[in-house]
Amino acid sequence: MIIDKIGNLEKYAALNPLFAEAAAYLKATDLQTLELGKYVLNGDVLKVNCQQTKPKTREEAKIESHNDFIDIQIPLDGVEEMGFTPRSNLAEQSYNVEKDVTFYPGLAEKYLMVQPGEFAIFFPDDAHAPGVTPTGVKKVVFKVKA
Repeated sequence: MIIDKIGNLEKYAALNPLFAEAAAYLKATDLQTLELGKYVLNGDVLKVNCQQTKPKTREEAKIESHNDFIDIQIPLDGVEEMGFTPRSNLAEQSYNVEKDVTFYPGLAEKYLMVQPGEFAIFFPDDAHAPGVTPTGVKKVVFKVKA
């Protein structure tokens, strides 16, 4: 898991070359005016979803992980608390191949505050519980092929 400023995303391109494409999209796009919805940036390997979350407590935020994709999550108009637990610390659960997601019971081990202007990267080994916020936030989530 990584948390950093949006302007630093391209520095992580050595971890996955698609991060450079995501960074270029961020530079070329005014995220504040981006319409809610899903956008394909590079076939089946790089997509972005602009969404409006609803208020959610830690207890309501499900811990999830993905086998095939890396999440780059960016809150746009409010602080979002995101839970984190190393996947190796969690008991095996059933994996939904079609949706590339595994959900886990319970609360995350740690919670981090991600501000507008920052991003959080969750790799396949990083189980995460996003969306904890008292008011909901507009956010962008890149889905990057791992």
